Amino acid sequence: MNPFALPSNSVASDWLVFAAILLAIGLGITCFVVWFFMFRKNKKQRRKRQHRHHRQHNPTLAETGGLPPPRSPGEPPRGV
Repeated sequence: MNPFALPSNSVASDWLVFAAILLAIGLGITCFVVWFFMFRKNKKQRRKRQHRHHRQHNPTLAETGGLPPPRSPGEPPRGV
């Protein structure tokens, strides 16, 4: 009797083939998940964008000297 031969019962052989295919798919998914979490993370860190710090920015009120003095209720706004 050959130990590597499939059983003659067709139901048992169908289940063995199904189990082998399921095992192959599971192994492929496991390899992909391991690759995704182990090796892909390094690429993200290398591609990290560096910001330019020499660009001008809008100054805050504290940097410009604060708010202007309050105006009286009858005085119109400056821009009008």
